[in-house]
Amino acid sequence: MAGGKFKKEKGSSSSSRAQPYQGGIQFHKSKGQHILKNPLLIDSIVQKSGIKPTDIILEIGPGTGNLTKKLLEAGKSVIAVELDSRMVLELQRRFQGTPFSNRLKIIQGDVLKVELPYFDICVANIPYQISAPLTDKLLKHRPVFRCAVIMFQREFAMRLVAQPGDALYCRLSVNTQLFARVFHLLKVGKNNFRPPPKVESSVVRIEPRKPLPQMNFKEWDGLIRICFNRKNKTIGSIFKQKSVLSVLEKNYKTLQALRLSENGSLEDTEMPVDVPILAETGEDLSMEVDDGEDEDDEEMEVGDVDQKRSDFKDKVIGVLKQGGYEEKRSSKLAQADFMHLLSLFNKAGIHFS
Repeated sequence: MAGGKFKKEKGSSSSSRAQPYQGGIQFHKSKGQHILKNPLLIDSIVQKSGIKPTDIILEIGPGTGNLTKKLLEAGKSVIAVELDSRMVLELQRRFQGTPFSNRLKIIQGDVLKVELPYFDICVANIPYQISAPLTDKLLKHRPVFRCAVIMFQREFAMRLVAQPGDALYCRLSVNTQLFARVFHLLKVGKNNFRPPPKVESSVVRIEPRKPLPQMNFKEWDGLIRICFNRKNKTIGSIFKQKSVLSVLEKNYKTLQALRLSENGSLEDTEMPVDVPILAETGEDLSMEVDDGEDEDDEEMEVGDVDQKRSDFKDKVIGVLKQGGYEEKRSSKLAQADFMHLLSLFNKAGIHFS
């Protein structure tokens, strides 16, 4: 979904580090406080949000209430989550004694830590440093909301909407789009804010998928994490790495042992709440494995160990060849390709969690 672009306003200066609000409030860039000041941009965001008169709206980081006022005019009520006590007082002062006062609920606290109530739609200009954990939290929120329209740093926004073959296509893109449809709505220039940030911004619309995918997310994320560790290498070369094979072989042996001793089930369609959907930091795939053998025995058994490792490597590569993925690259694969690849691995008894 294409959108327009809001250019910098003439006459604005970005030389000062912080600028006072009309009421004397000092904004802090270090806290991500960049208040929307362009009324045309605010109107456009509200219009593109598709707010219904019956909607309960969640706003994160309302600041001094410029966007809040327009949201109150459009929807049934607004739940505003604000960390800064000065901003909370300004919001209370601004709407006290107005027809909006009984339709605005203010929650003072860290949005990443507070329990979010029910809402139909989220509209927010957020501190950019919480972009990934906040999006992660929203995607896990239940019951599922209709959509979220959020201002992000431009690069983060473009990662969210990136498609296979795009330079910014990454694990963040794949995992977000697994749980939601994502659209880029607007490009926003720096000087639409007070004080202006150092980066360009974009407004993105996130629509959670209904129904949500029924799958073991730990399995999915384990595969995606490995594939995007070196997204421009061939899938074959990635899965031939000793560190990757070591982890997969350990999982394979553990699950085989569970099947034999406990008849353990490998099915798990619940999305674990402790697994971050959007974390982009890679993990060290290597692990130290102590086989508990004495040094004298190691020399005798090294041939057997090497043979078993070679057999498991052949098993992994066989899966890749079966699906035609050995020479393909993660940066070019679509979501359906990763789902197919995961199913092939699982059918072969190879798991990622």
